Amino acid sequence: MTASPPPVLPDERLAAGIARLAVRYHGHFSPETIQRLIIDSYERLAEHARIRTHLVVLAEHLATERLDALAHVQGAPGSGLPRVLFVCSHNAGRSQMAAALLAHRVNGSMFVSSAGTHPAAAVEQVVAQVLTEAGVDLTDAFPKPLTDEVVQAADIVITMGCGDACPIVPGRRYLDWPVTDPEGAPIAVVRSIRDEIDAHITQLLDSLPST
Repeated sequence: MTASPPPVLPDERLAAGIARLAVRYHGHFSPETIQRLIIDSYERLAEHARIRTHLVVLAEHLATERLDALAHVQGAPGSGLPRVLFVCSHNAGRSQMAAALLAHRVNGSMFVSSAGTHPAAAVEQVVAQVLTEAGVDLTDAFPKPLTDEVVQAADIVITMGCGDACPIVPGRRYLDWPVTDPEGAPIAVVRSIRDEIDAHITQLLDSLPST
């Protein structure tokens, strides 16, 4: 019986990322699973991209996040940090701010991620600016599509205005933060949105068991 030919890569440069992830996840995931996820990640990002210069790198980052989430769901060793997922429509404003602010405050004691039901092409520049003012780095952030793996892996899912498109998974702790969308808002308003999100984060951290 002849084996099926491997799928055609949408960009031949993805092969290097597939090889790296195959080494990183050796013994946990098959090369076929890794290849499927990295191709799917590339295609999801390409759907919304205006500029494709960095798509190969971003696809590897997204595939890594998805593989880590799968490892967490499957109980792989070293995957046990509490996981918080922020979800909004475009993953270009509110959810990016919330994830960056929470990650900054917990300093590695949680895994924090964000995603969008209809991701935008890029993070809004004013959002990055107000976070920089607060000492929070958003340099490597990019809008990510919401995938089953990251939702299944989350211990807490915090929705921020995605409405009926927000994910529902039985057994998860769900919170909804009714925060104004910063898209198109003047910088003074975006600063107030940042501070409002930070106040929500304080309440969240106060509600969690101390570690």
